[in-house]
Amino acid sequence: MSPTYSPTVRLRRLARELRRMREASGLGPEDAAARLGWSRSKVSRIETGRTRASATDVANACDLYGADSSVRAGLIQLAKEVRQRGWWTAYADVFTGSYIGLEDEAVLIRQWEVQLVPGLLQTEDYARTVISVGRPEPRDADDIQRRVMARMARRTLLSRPDAPQLCAVMDEGVIRRPIGGHQLMRDQLEALLVAARRPNVTIRVLPYSAGEHAGLEGAFTVLSFSEEVDPDIAYVEGTAGDVYVESSDHVDRYKMVFTSICDAALSPEDSMKLIADIKERLIHD
Repeated sequence: MSPTYSPTVRLRRLARELRRMREASGLGPEDAAARLGWSRSKVSRIETGRTRASATDVANACDLYGADSSVRAGLIQLAKEVRQRGWWTAYADVFTGSYIGLEDEAVLIRQWEVQLVPGLLQTEDYARTVISVGRPEPRDADDIQRRVMARMARRTLLSRPDAPQLCAVMDEGVIRRPIGGHQLMRDQLEALLVAARRPNVTIRVLPYSAGEHAGLEGAFTVLSFSEEVDPDIAYVEGTAGDVYVESSDHVDRYKMVFTSICDAALSPEDSMKLIADIKERLIHD
């Protein structure tokens, strides 16, 4: 259901390369805009990935910046790929921002969660409960169902032939909080036990006994990609808006924090034992 490319990742790559070439040519944004017949804001939007450059735009920029023929051809093709549709565009009313497109092409997903089971590991009923209570404004049944189906479609990422590695660490409170009641939570915990059998999925739990730890500031995700030209990116989701962290120094900080969280967490084997134990207790409560 998903193509072998992500238009979102390609857009990010194209934007970064156009900016690099402009800077290497010695042109400032205003000078480039004037010589291309663009507005200053168009240069900014293209170089930050907020606007898709057409193949003609890219060709003109390459000519101005002195790109050789192979680079020019490659970037024009990239611009064409950017304009193709990823599977998630069918849920454009549900997925906002560029995260899903980035996640779709990641080869490694490192995720720290403090409140909820990660979306890629949620059962349908768990997701429905979370979505139903997740916003202050009421939602009708059709809207909730559509959002649940979008999340289930996203979850198939882990079963694709080219599935990424997922390393998910959850606070112990995530697996103890009976979202939707005991039966629903038992099913969710069983789903975690099943998911952890996949060779590309590692699930760990940070126990209460760890006390203070590096992840106290909140949940985040670090995405890594197969090609070196696509640097890692950190993502922080919040009620006031999502934050994408691309500065290498800041991303490295998130990666170090994640490593520290893993160091404090239970091993994958002990994590599965704890999840299984909590599941059994829910059965008898």
